[in-house]
Amino acid sequence: MSRVKAGLKIVLLVLGAAMLGWVYGYPATAVIITLTAIIFFWLYQIDKVQSWLSDPERNLPETYGIWSDLLALIYFHQRKSAAVQAQLQSTIEYMQSSLAVIRDGVVMVDEYGVIIWFNRSVEPLLGLRYSEDTGQRLTNLVRDPAFNNYFLAGDYSEPLQFEAAGKRELVFLRVEITHFGEGDRVLFIRDISDSVRMEQMRSDFVANVSHELRTPLTVISGYLGTMKANCEDLPQRYRKPLEQMGEQAHRMESLVRDLLWLSKIESDQNARLDETVDIRGLLQELRDELGEAYPQATLVLELSSEQSITGSYHQLYSAVSNLVINAIKYSGENSTVTIAWFEERGKNRLSVTDTGIGIDAIHLPRLTERFYRVDESRNSTTGGTGLGLAIVKHVAAAHDARLLVESRVGEGSAFTLVFSSGG
Repeated sequence: MSRVKAGLKIVLLVLGAAMLGWVYGYPATAVIITLTAIIFFWLYQIDKVQSWLSDPERNLPETYGIWSDLLALIYFHQRKSAAVQAQLQSTIEYMQSSLAVIRDGVVMVDEYGVIIWFNRSVEPLLGLRYSEDTGQRLTNLVRDPAFNNYFLAGDYSEPLQFEAAGKRELVFLRVEITHFGEGDRVLFIRDISDSVRMEQMRSDFVANVSHELRTPLTVISGYLGTMKANCEDLPQRYRKPLEQMGEQAHRMESLVRDLLWLSKIESDQNARLDETVDIRGLLQELRDELGEAYPQATLVLELSSEQSITGSYHQLYSAVSNLVINAIKYSGENSTVTIAWFEERGKNRLSVTDTGIGIDAIHLPRLTERFYRVDESRNSTTGGTGLGLAIVKHVAAAHDARLLVESRVGEGSAFTLVFSSGG
């Protein structure tokens, strides 16, 4: 609207000047003089606005017409922007003051990895100097290869756990990174050394106890086997107890074997897994072996992929055999267990599917916990140790794979290992 008024004023001035010039016989001269005056007036107004924009703290200059409206509009938006910026700055300061008092380390970096801000808790964790290192690239200050590779890769779907050299002993850190703003990132760093050492102590304890139990169990099983072989010389009332003792001794041996194997996988989780594993050959060998051991089930192979996997043949064989044995045990007589190796959505998948009793959805999140059982009454019928799926979980993690479980009560279950890459 202001533009229309300004334009109308200019037109009226030019027409007035033309009429006045016509009266005196110089209409063109009058129009030129009027237009020149208007231009100089506008230049004068522009100079005032430009001077004020270079120093907005000055008072608003006195302007006229469209320039007055324009200056008022600029002033309004400037004040509005200042208020928003002040509120944003207040929010940032509040957030930083809140993060400054937490025990975990917090670092904010921009899209180029340059440090914007960090709290004092980061100093002993990453070796940064408070305030002095602001404005520096984070990867230039933290030289740990595992951290830098994780930071630069840009895939933060999973947190990073790595060893950082401390002053006296190794320190274990956990790093989580989240994107915010336009390419900025915030890092949360936590010292998990106590948790790692406690887990290591627990793992060592289980491994040591299991190892110590192996010898006496071997002796007990040996004597029980000898006594059972000569049970015709024993009274009838001793035969059933001997059978039960033999079964429990065998179960204990299986438990110790699984505990030792699980401890070995955990202790070797950083070891190189560089074998090229022919999954088709592995599954065919497993089918032949388990087919003889469990004749009550039919094992069907569906091998549509030729892809190999880089890893450990022994570990993968153990994981898949655990899945197949579970499927057989929790299916009825003459049941069918399907073992498939295929590619889907760019991922290699190994699935074991049965038509057994199925698992209620409430139990699925805890299936891979050690000794977790859906139904304790199954112990005597299946003879399992409760460690099979825990072993599968650790083998999957060691091979950069995920374990997916789908099941419906009364219809069966499907356990699938999804590998992120091949061989």
